[in-house]
Amino acid sequence: MAKQYEVYIGTYTEPIKFGTGEIMQGKGDGIHFGYFNAESGSLELVNATPSVNPSYLALSEDRRYLYCVNETKLYQNMTGGSASAFAIEGSGQLRYLNTQATKGEDPCHIAIDQKGSHVFAANFMTGSMCMFPRREDGSLEESSAFFQHEGSGPTFRQTGPHAHAVVLTPGEKYALVPDLGIDQIVIYAYDGEKGTLKPAGALALKSGDGPRHCVFHPQKPDMLYVINELSLHVAVFAFDNEAGTGTLVQEVPIVKASGEDSIGADIQISQDGRFLYASVRGNDIIAAYQIDPHTGHLSAPAVFSSEGKTPRSFAISPDGKFLVAGNQDTDNIVTFAIDQESGALQKVSEIFAPTPVCIKFV
Repeated sequence: MAKQYEVYIGTYTEPIKFGTGEIMQGKGDGIHFGYFNAESGSLELVNATPSVNPSYLALSEDRRYLYCVNETKLYQNMTGGSASAFAIEGSGQLRYLNTQATKGEDPCHIAIDQKGSHVFAANFMTGSMCMFPRREDGSLEESSAFFQHEGSGPTFRQTGPHAHAVVLTPGEKYALVPDLGIDQIVIYAYDGEKGTLKPAGALALKSGDGPRHCVFHPQKPDMLYVINELSLHVAVFAFDNEAGTGTLVQEVPIVKASGEDSIGADIQISQDGRFLYASVRGNDIIAAYQIDPHTGHLSAPAVFSSEGKTPRSFAISPDGKFLVAGNQDTDNIVTFAIDQESGALQKVSEIFAPTPVCIKFV
């Protein structure tokens, strides 16, 4: 029998208005679950757990619990969205645990620390972030820390702050929050034992960059890669994980914009640290970079079609052989084989999936 991986897919289930002004008609049934064939690269979706706009997902380190943001502007008749907790049971079944308010509109990203003590959420529309203590049964307590960002940028997409992700640094001494609206990665000092989170500075991007997501190199923890949604560049920082400071060392273009709807989306790095990928909506492409094994710097990109519209997110299979991309606006998930020498992508399979937003291998 072919080796297979379990996969969860976050979707939109209800209409949502984005920062661009576009209204997306969600078609998903909640958090979809499927099996990925590690030999052929085919994906089969088998069930879905109901949840409202579970756009982004996070898995606990022991793979016993799953968390999602519920990307809405109202929760229990109050302004803001929410985050939900589930226990993972057999055959991909999820048992609902509870939901807590994120205290900001349109939460779009969620993360959990390695020890499983705290969960973090970023609120896009209102530009804030919060932290939830996690109970022993995997459920969430009310948020114990909340921070509202302030500021703006030069473009029409930057009239206010727009927090887009929470990424814990290697060693988890800091939490990084890329904020598209203020051209900064806001840094918070995190102590999981004490359960504290405190402002600790920021990394400044160039005016109009619009930082969206970031990833650390798996073998070079002092190398940080940032996708800038608006300028369509990947910024590379040398990051000091003890001091919580960083220096920009490289800036590489992704692709030339094809129109006003050309905006960056996801960024991922292969487990062996040899390849980095970045997707751009509008152009509907995935760019592949080779990473210098000594410096961590990026090559010029090779560009590949996402084989659909709006490649909102993608994931690399645990064995590093495939890249699986979700095209939000064409309701399809496409699997690409990764050339192990160059990092180039070649399409091998495609399935229907309603408004896919986030892909997580278990």
